[in-house]
Amino acid sequence: MDVEHLPTPALVVDLDALADNLEKMADRWPGDTLRTHVKAFKSTALAEHIASFTGYRGFCCATAKEVRGLATAGLGRDLLLANAVVDVDVLRTLARLDEARVTIAVDSPETIAAAATAGLREVLIDVNVGLPRCGCAPEDAGPLADQARAVGLEVRGVMGYEGHLMTEADDRAGKVAEAMAILRNAHDVVGGPVISGGGTGTWDINETVTELQAGSYTLMDTDYSKAGVPFRQALHAVATVVSVNRAGGYAVADAGLKAFGMDHGLPTVVGYRIWYCSDEHTTFGPGADGA
Repeated sequence: MDVEHLPTPALVVDLDALADNLEKMADRWPGDTLRTHVKAFKSTALAEHIASFTGYRGFCCATAKEVRGLATAGLGRDLLLANAVVDVDVLRTLARLDEARVTIAVDSPETIAAAATAGLREVLIDVNVGLPRCGCAPEDAGPLADQARAVGLEVRGVMGYEGHLMTEADDRAGKVAEAMAILRNAHDVVGGPVISGGGTGTWDINETVTELQAGSYTLMDTDYSKAGVPFRQALHAVATVVSVNRAGGYAVADAGLKAFGMDHGLPTVVGYRIWYCSDEHTTFGPGADGA
């Protein structure tokens, strides 16, 4: 089916742009040095395409559901759940996955106990490197690793996410280096072969991690584009103009708030200015790109 014949609103992927993005990232982070983060697209079909295109077999997940989906699709060679989970019943569903290697991030005695009770085998110690979210205090990383090993878990290493620096405009490289020094020092105490972290916004300057947790580079978004991250926009929402008000100088498309991710602001229509979005419509008129 041609794009112009799709019922709208429709979400489409530009495969040429996606291929360019995958090749660019693979040149910098080849093989198992990249752990593509599936939270950026939440599609097992796209994950399979990435694995076939690049040879990547390790994936990073934000939720247990993503882990289960990838494992069920036969993509479970090396899956990292990079968020803390304390629900033992949820973690048991991951421990029971056949032919899937699942590692989970832990940052406290409680998350370690949950992982061990659930029957999981491998963990990374999640270290706070400046983003006020999950992650233990750096000085607690070693003791937590000892606790994990004491209850039978294998500690593969550490992870730390400098998410607060992904689009930093002021000395991004220097601030990333400071954050990663914290992670490297924690790893010196914890041990293990893995230092996991980073993302699309630091893909070119993070010199510390052994594996990069990047996902947005695949399809990109306008927020990263505005920050100058050099990957192509590969995901687009196709809509149909359903009304034109020539006197008022605007048009209306049949996609609105319920069709877009609005957490980073209004969508972009190249060559036009967005007036506003309602539930099922976007009103736009001539003008500069974006809002």
